[in-house]
This record gives sequence, structure tokens and C-alpha cells, in this order.
Amino acid sequence: MSACGPVPTLRPDERADLLSLLAAAARPLADVVSDFLARFPRERRLRVGGALCFLLEDKKMFHPTGRLIAFAILHQSYSPQTANPYIPMLLNGACDEASDRSERAFVQQLLTSPGGDNNNEVLNQSAVDYLNGSVSASQVLLPREQLEKQYCSNGVQSQPQISSFRPAAVRSVIPDPDVPQSCANSSESAISLPGSMCADTSRGAAIRDLIARAVKGPLAPAQQEQFIIEMARDPKLVYYCGMTPQKLPDLVEHNPLIAVEVLSKLINSPDISGYFAGLVHMDMSLHSMEVVNRLTTAVDLPTEFVHEYITNCIQSCQNIKDKYMQNRLVRLVCVFLQSLIQNKIINVQDLFIEVQVFCIEFSRIREAAGLFRLLKSLE
Repeated sequence: MSACGPVPTLRPDERADLLSLLAAAARPLADVVSDFLARFPRERRLRVGGALCFLLEDKKMFHPTGRLIAFAILHQSYSPQTANPYIPMLLNGACDEASDRSERAFVQQLLTSPGGDNNNEVLNQSAVDYLNGSVSASQVLLPREQLEKQYCSNGVQSQPQISSFRPAAVRSVIPDPDVPQSCANSSESAISLPGSMCADTSRGAAIRDLIARAVKGPLAPAQQEQFIIEMARDPKLVYYCGMTPQKLPDLVEHNPLIAVEVLSKLINSPDISGYFAGLVHMDMSLHSMEVVNRLTTAVDLPTEFVHEYITNCIQSCQNIKDKYMQNRLVRLVCVFLQSLIQNKIINVQDLFIEVQVFCIEFSRIREAAGLFRLLKSLE
């Protein structure tokens, strides 16, 4: 298997476990999946799944057997009764003409196996056996529309593109004393992407050009205003702007307010789970914190994402070496957590020990001491 280097935000033991599973090419895929579910608790699977999605984007990152194992893990991470947020990504893999035919056939078999996940015969084989077999060579590959139709008709999942993220009603304002409040988000609701729709081509081209510039460097104030105005006129343009989860970290760092505008419009998109994973996996910074702060006032964020993001914030504060930046991030994290706790957005018991240790470690900072007192008052 090709070396992939460290997986973003995964602990060393998690990286080792994941790499060992991806290298288990001779074991039945069902056994590998079972090991994955046993080694990674439910609250860590979003992070691991997001990392796999990013790694699968590079077709040279894994050996072909490792790619099959990764697809199987993504497909099996959620039960048949739960909407799988990785289905859009699996559908893309199943229909990607640039991919190896056997890989496309494998993913299509995962999606169309009669009887759902529990009776998926392809999982009884190893990745090596599948690639060496003759089944994929004779399999008829379905176009995307027919694949989606057959996937639904098998009773696996009635709406394959609906994310399983649950709304968390994170609506509290998170005050950031160092960030101006003059650029608040539009409260306009995001619009779901229908099966077909039209957008003005000239305006769409202008939006794509602005996004291309925004991921490379800060936009001028007039350009930011143009983007916001165009998005307010037609929110559907967000689906034609050329934005992808892989570009999100650069957009956040260079133009956080544009990132907020884009994410608030994509909140009902079937691909939003990829964007949430992008936020969790990117290096913590003042701008990424600002984006999440502002999103909490604009849209309903998923509980699982909020918990993952908090964990990443705490780990980033502990790892940063620059004392000024560390103090700044600790302040922001403490204000963020205090508001979530006071407004009952999160159940503090779910993160109590982790947050308490964080407060003790940074007790020299006034906001951390205040957060610690709040925690003690809730015991």
C-alpha cells in the first residue's frame, strides 16, 4: 500500500489502526469492517471517515486493494436504518469514468446488493480475491441515474443523498471581542439542490471567478460585497461556484466571511458532511474559529460536528507553540464553550473531563478560569 503520511487530526494509535486495516488485503472485507467498527467508537467515525474521503480523492494514495477496503468501510460505517452521509461520495466513486473499472464495479455492487448491508455477498471476499476474480469484468456498469434508482428500490435507503447529521440547534451568539460584528451573515435559509435547475451563466461565471480568487488570497472589500450581493440575488449560484470541501481550508484562511456565506447556503446540500469534515480536519486558526462562531448564529449545526470541532479546538490549543497565539485561541475556545454550555446547546457531561483538563491546563488565562468555575457550578 502506498504510504499516505499522517492522517489529519487522527491520533497516532488511530493512524496505525487505520493503516493496518487498509493493508489487510487478504482478509474477508466483512472481517476488516468488523474490526474497524470495534476499534473506532461511534464518536470517532466521522473524523476517520472524513479522512478516508480526503485520501480517496488522490487515486495514487492507496494500493487498489486499500481503496476497496476504504470504500467498504465508508459504506458499512452506518446501519441500514441510518442515512449514510458518505453515499454521495460512494455514488461519485461508482460512476467516475477516470477510475479503474473493477473499482467502479465494486462500489456499484456495494450500493446495489439485494437485501441491504447484511446480505452483501461482495463483503465475503477479500480485496485481493475480488480484484483477481472475473465478476467485475462481466458486470454491467450502471449510469448514475439508474444506480440511484436501483439503490433505492433495494430498500437500502430511501433517500441516498440525505446526510445523517442531526440538527443541533446551535443558535447562540458567540461573542469574539477581537472580531468586528459588522459583517454578520444573511439570515436567508439555504436552498436544497433540486434535480435540475438553471443559473444565469454570466453571473455564475463571475461567482466562479471570485471563488477562484478567494481560495488564493484575500478579496478586496468591493469583491466581497459583490459576492454577497450575487448570492443574495440567487442562492442557487453556490452550487455553480466551483467550491469543494478540499478548497474549504484555503477559503477559510483567506476569506472567512465568504466561507461563512458559502457554508450557510450549502447547509442543506447532500455534500455538506464533506464540508463539515473539512472544517474539523483543517489546522485550527483564528479564522476557522471565526467561521464556526458565525455559523452557529446563522444555521443549525450538527451535534456530532460541534463535538468533533470542540475536541479539535482543545487539541490545537495544547499543541500550538506560540504563546500569544495560544492565549488567543484559548480565549476564543473558552468563550465559545461558555456560550454553548449556558445556552444548553451541548450536554457538558459528554465532554466534561476533556474540558475540565483543558481549563486546569490553562488556568492562568482568565477565560479558562471562568469556564472552570462554570463547570464546577454544574456538578
